[in-house]
Amino acid sequence: MSFFGFGQSAEIDIILDGAATRRTAEVKTEDGKKERLFLFFDGESLSGKVNITLKRPGYKLEHQGIKIEFLGQIELYYDRGNQHEFTSLVKELARPGELHHNTSYDFDFNQVEKPYEVYTGTNVKLRYFLRVTVVRRLTDIVKEVDLAVHTLSSYPEMNSSIKMEVGIEDSLHIEFEYNKSKYHLKDVIVGKIYFLLVRIKIRHMEIAIIRRETTGSGPNVFNENETIAKYEIMDGSPVRGESIPIRVFLAGYDLTPTMRDINKKFSVRYYLNLVLVDEEERRYFKQQEITLWRKGDRIRKSLQMAPVPVTTPTNGESDQLQAFEKIPTPVSEEASLEDSPTEEPAPNPAPSEDIPRVESYAEGVPTEDA
Repeated sequence: MSFFGFGQSAEIDIILDGAATRRTAEVKTEDGKKERLFLFFDGESLSGKVNITLKRPGYKLEHQGIKIEFLGQIELYYDRGNQHEFTSLVKELARPGELHHNTSYDFDFNQVEKPYEVYTGTNVKLRYFLRVTVVRRLTDIVKEVDLAVHTLSSYPEMNSSIKMEVGIEDSLHIEFEYNKSKYHLKDVIVGKIYFLLVRIKIRHMEIAIIRRETTGSGPNVFNENETIAKYEIMDGSPVRGESIPIRVFLAGYDLTPTMRDINKKFSVRYYLNLVLVDEEERRYFKQQEITLWRKGDRIRKSLQMAPVPVTTPTNGESDQLQAFEKIPTPVSEEASLEDSPTEEPAPNPAPSEDIPRVESYAEGVPTEDA
């Protein structure tokens, strides 16, 4: 900017290398809309050019230095004055001096750590962006470009089914079963509901996917529940011994991977909420937590690699793939049905051809399933 319209000013453009072929991803904005941003993964390098165009040719632009930053930032909406940076890299492009003509600067951030996925929620926002600053005495000239980052996970080694009996004594006794406890974002939830005892008149039954966002800590904890999808899976009163199938496709919904204690600022968890409504409009429900993860099993080669003998095994997993932690049995704050869990033996391991082959990001750029 120029001061009161006088003096020199400039426009800044950030051009990323490979922008013409780089994939993009939709990211939700604070106003609920979506924008497409260039997509990066953990361990990928960022490089490109910074173009500075003078608005008034023939006039010099004095500056106190030019720098570019790569930042990862968490912003809590109830504390907007404080941005919490978990990643910060800075490169000096120019020392203090003068610009007499349009100038370009190259930049390169090599194998940048990006531990978390971008997220825009009800009370929190996690973003990655490049910021170029032309430092001036009065007003700095600043340009920011947001980036999308996805975290990829390997095929979970243990993925046992969920099976639990719930009910109300002498009135209702049901058993629900889901085929897995961990689902990738384009997976299908398959399950069954068994009615073992029915002494109340049920009008209908529905299942919902709920996203629970938790921000803050200690006494300043905020929980926000959002219903992502809701299905009516039964209409009418069931009888003893009846079985109701469940099949929910996840690909069509705006879901993110499960996030637990991100930088000690927030968490995002997902629950399957089973609800029964009787003829007197009383609601009986039970929540069960599930883990969502982003599948990445195809690698697009973008860098030249040294030849590797065919006989060399490639069974190593990438360091930046997030490992799944064991899910504790959730204690729902809203659950009103008594639990009596039954153990279910873990299924046989998936065949080797179903397990995504993982390679180092230093050798290639990972992509997600179409």
